[in-house]
Amino acid sequence: MDRTVVAYVIYLVVSIALTVWVARTLSRNGRIFLADVLRGNEKLAEAVNHLLVVGFYLVNLGFVALYLSGDGTIEDTRGVFEALSTKLGVVLLVLGVMHLANVYVLNRIRRRGAMEREQVPPVAPQDWVRA
Repeated sequence: MDRTVVAYVIYLVVSIALTVWVARTLSRNGRIFLADVLRGNEKLAEAVNHLLVVGFYLVNLGFVALYLSGDGTIEDTRGVFEALSTKLGVVLLVLGVMHLANVYVLNRIRRRGAMEREQVPPVAPQDWVRA
């Protein structure tokens, strides 16, 4: 079997496995965070979580597929390792950037919600508090 094909198969198996593992981990651990961001609305948090996972899969697996094409044929075993390390390293970086972008956006939403909750006065403006 051609070494280039072997490198492609290993790249696909490892990249897809990493993408699935990261998506499941983020989904499982992100539910609590999303529930907080969405003020305890569990049903909405679950729906948003599912949409984020689907988007995560689409972007990352699309990138994996586009990045599959090689620069040339791989001549020896060392070339297989070099090609795999480059391709998998880039995939891992993309997964990390996607994760950080999701956390950043959700944290901004969470902060905005917290600021809105703090803006509500504890007593209606026309009422009096007894001392």
